[in-house]
Amino acid sequence: MKNKLIKVHPEDNVAIALTDLWQGDKLDFEGEEVIVLSDVKAKHKITMVDLEPESKIYMYGVLVGKATSSIKRGDVLTVDNVKHQASTTTEKTATVSYTAPDISKWKERTFMGYHRNDRQVGTQNVWLFFPLVFCENRNVELLKDVFEKELSFHKSSKQRKLLRNLISGENIELSEDKTPDEEPIFDNVEVRFITHQGGCGGIRQDSVSLSKLLAGYVNNPNVAGATVLSLGCQNLQIDIFQNALDAINPDLDKPVLIYEQQQEGTIDEMLNKIIRDSFDGIKKANEIQRQPAPLSKLKLGLECGGSDGFSGISANPSLGYASDLLAALGGSPILSEFPELCGVEQELVNRCVDEEKAKRFLKLMRAYEDAAEASGSGFDMNPSPGNIKDGLITDAMKSAGAAKKGGTSPIQDILDYGEYVTKPGLNLLCTPGNDVESTTAMVGSGANVVVFTTGLGTPTGNPIAPVIKVASNSVLAGRMPDIIDIDSGAVIKGEKTIEEMGEEILEYIIDVASGKITAKADQNDQNDFIPWKRGVSL
Repeated sequence: MKNKLIKVHPEDNVAIALTDLWQGDKLDFEGEEVIVLSDVKAKHKITMVDLEPESKIYMYGVLVGKATSSIKRGDVLTVDNVKHQASTTTEKTATVSYTAPDISKWKERTFMGYHRNDRQVGTQNVWLFFPLVFCENRNVELLKDVFEKELSFHKSSKQRKLLRNLISGENIELSEDKTPDEEPIFDNVEVRFITHQGGCGGIRQDSVSLSKLLAGYVNNPNVAGATVLSLGCQNLQIDIFQNALDAINPDLDKPVLIYEQQQEGTIDEMLNKIIRDSFDGIKKANEIQRQPAPLSKLKLGLECGGSDGFSGISANPSLGYASDLLAALGGSPILSEFPELCGVEQELVNRCVDEEKAKRFLKLMRAYEDAAEASGSGFDMNPSPGNIKDGLITDAMKSAGAAKKGGTSPIQDILDYGEYVTKPGLNLLCTPGNDVESTTAMVGSGANVVVFTTGLGTPTGNPIAPVIKVASNSVLAGRMPDIIDIDSGAVIKGEKTIEEMGEEILEYIIDVASGKITAKADQNDQNDFIPWKRGVSL
């Protein structure tokens, strides 16, 4: 590796270690000698100037913290000598100034997707089962067991074959190859199942919020039809769910089969009816074929999790460039995780296409932060132990790198949790920073594919949308190849530019959206679903 340090922005007063550094190392950086004063692990930061207590620390060109003690030039930043600090934002101070990337090579490109009557296009063709209330989780699990075993949607795992070996005393090969009786009956539709802990017991607002999320899943173009189970007496009544569905798409014409247990009789009677009706719907869904669609039909969820000190200089800006390409092509990238936008609000406000959008963004951000502080927490507590261990020691530092996923394109719309994406271009969606809660929300707002950057590794997937994993470094990609789809470590090593890696990511998105490649999360049957519970429990 040629360079051992990198400064992301000319105005930064810290640099990132690209490799482990040792006390006493003398480095030539930007024409000057830097003497390393403490051992520094790769991904962590050292200061390029002497800092006194209360001195401001800048990275990515924005304020990311302040010194709590004297830090000499060449010394490492830690949680012991730095604390979170971010710039305040009051209003939109600049007009949008933006040069779109060259998209000439992509203009005529298409992906092979599932066209719906409302002109949305899916990247998958899913029949979805879910409950309106947690009381129906067991029935959904029973249906899952029946459909997965009889339709053979899943091959036997190595672990199942290992247990079979232990029971029988035989030595069966521990491969995941399908046997003839495991071949799927239907080759053009997938059956997926969601369970959750909501729908009753909390405040009514939580049930309304959950209804919007579930309605978004039904409306998502990756879903061909749905089977919905209700108990009957819960907060999330069928009519609340149907009203949410009508609000998102009053002309929805895909099949939605709804069953209420308290009106159906015995469990066996209800399940038998559900199986007959759903099987007929699944057969019809299997007849839908992939057809060419313009890239403007892609709604791309932008996610990061298990981030490290390299995420903001390799995987995230590379995904940001792919996001800019897609936005310029008329697609809809979605940037969420509002706690991880803390400190970069001014940049995002200035990128909003009008004052109304800017004001709504600030209103949602402030309301969220106020609620966190009222509960005795705050955005400054967002970095996880894993983030801190790998160099992200303040929320603003984490946020400045996380926001790079959104590229530089103008922000066309601001959405609260549960609202559906309708505008092309970059959308901001209010969600938690939690990986699964955020991914769950973006898919509920219409994302038909998600790209998830990670520096530490995470298995997160989604029941109805492919989740593509991008590693920020090659060490992770080599250590966890079963969950990583793309390695952006070449950016760290200076072998590829951000733009080259961004184009590679977009190509991969097209292949996954077309069914040519299966994302690792789908291969692993990683179907995570966690709604955001914003209220208290009663």
